[in-house]
Formats: sequence, C-alpha cells, structure tokens
Amino acid sequence: MTVQAPRAQLITRLLIHLILLVGSVVMIVPLLWTVSTSLKTLQQIAIWPPEWIPDPVVWSNYVEVFRVAPVGLWLRNSLVIVIANVVGSVITCAFVAYGFARLQFPGREALFLLLLSTLMMPYIVRLIPLFVLYNQIGWINTFLPLVVPPLLARNPFFIFLLRQFFMGIPHELTDAARIDGCSEFGIWWRIVMPLSKPALAAVTIFAFQQAWDNFLAPLVYLAGRPDLRPLSVGLYLLRGGAGQLPDTHYMMALSVLMIIPMLIIFALGQRYFIQGVTMTGLKG
Repeated sequence: MTVQAPRAQLITRLLIHLILLVGSVVMIVPLLWTVSTSLKTLQQIAIWPPEWIPDPVVWSNYVEVFRVAPVGLWLRNSLVIVIANVVGSVITCAFVAYGFARLQFPGREALFLLLLSTLMMPYIVRLIPLFVLYNQIGWINTFLPLVVPPLLARNPFFIFLLRQFFMGIPHELTDAARIDGCSEFGIWWRIVMPLSKPALAAVTIFAFQQAWDNFLAPLVYLAGRPDLRPLSVGLYLLRGGAGQLPDTHYMMALSVLMIIPMLIIFALGQRYFIQGVTMTGLKG
C-alpha cells in the first residue's frame, strides 16, 4: 500500500497536467492564429494548408489599419467607456458592498438576496426594456447608457465579491475607528478600502474586461452615431460588406491591438487579482 499510493498520486498528477496542457493548447491556438494572420497579406491568408509563420512578415498591417479605418476615434471612445465603467464600478459597488457587509438595517438580508437574484436574468432579456427607457429619456445615441449605470452600482457580482471580502476584515479595526470618532464614510475610505486592494484589483480587471469587450450595448445604443463607436463595434465593421471579401488581415491586426490592453492590465494586477478571487478577507 505504501508503494502503490505514491504511484497512484503520480499517475493522477500526470493526468491532471496532461489535461491542463491540452486545455492550454486549445486556448492558445486561436490567439497564435490571430497574431499570425495579422502579419499576412490576403493572398497568404488564402493559402492551404495555412502557414503559421508568414513569409514575409507584413508589419505594415498594423499601420494600414489606422489608415483604412478611424481606429484612433474608436480607441478614444473605448477609453471613455472603460474609464467610466472601471471608476464607477470600483467606487460605487464598494460603497454599496460596505453597507451590506458592515451596516445593520431592517431587511438587509432580504434586499441582498433580491440583489443576487438579478444575476439570474440574462442581459439580453433586459435589453429591449432598457432601450425603450433610454429612448424615452433621450439617452440613445449618447454615451449615457454606457457610462451612467456603472456609476450607480449596477453590477451585483461586484457587490457580492466586495461584500464577501469586507466581511472578512476584523471588526476590531472598524470598532476602534468608531471609538476614535471616525465616521462610517471615513472607516470605509480610510480603513476598509486600503485593506481591500486584492478584491478591488479583481473588480477593476473584471470591469475593464467587460467594458473593453462590450459589443452588443454600444451596437444598439449608438447605432445612429458612427463617431461614438468603440473598438469592439469598429472591429465588426471591418468584416466587409455584401459581395466584398472581409479585410481579414486588418481585422486580425485590430484584434491583436484589442487583446494587448487586457494582457497588460492582467499582468500588472495578476497577484492582487488571484488573491481577490480566492480570499474572503483578512484572518482575524
């Protein structure tokens, strides 16, 4: 038994690593194909079997995509949406999460369960009612439907994540601050927020990813304003029109440009991101 147990553990670990390796290959192949295609001409893309290493490498695709499409304008619009979503989600969701985690008020648990129940409703179900509402108040063809809701703590998942983290912070810290005369806002801003960097980093990365990759909402709400389109919608426009071949090499070049910011922000916040997802707070 003493010999077979380590052998069984070794086989189990090998199988786990094999499954992870296969999964990694499945995930990385589309990314490698995107990068490879972004460095080809249309003639090279049509070659079968496909060539993974283009010859020659056409770096000019990354310059030409700015000439054939208003990528700079799309990038500016994306940054406006992303900054509003990230700042709004982090600040307002943390504020609401603090109330659910630390303040006692009638109906708190029922209200929190009602908030979590909204996670069960797909966004596509709410799209038409939201469009009608925004149209009646004159928000269609403006940035307002994309930037105002995040400023009102509209993401229940972020609130849930931050609430669970806040509940793990020792009450002795906040009680001591109250004794010293600190207000609830001061406790939230000066004590809870600095101690919650991992959870805040996780929310920041999630909010950035959702806003940066958001396609359906800008496509619907900004349909009448081409000058307000973000990169996600602009990439869709490069697919080519009826009877035309899509500019695949330009599409892949722009796709790579869209992927790079996500890789950078995840690389910068990876340590905090993993802690924020796995931890529930400080150990008392």
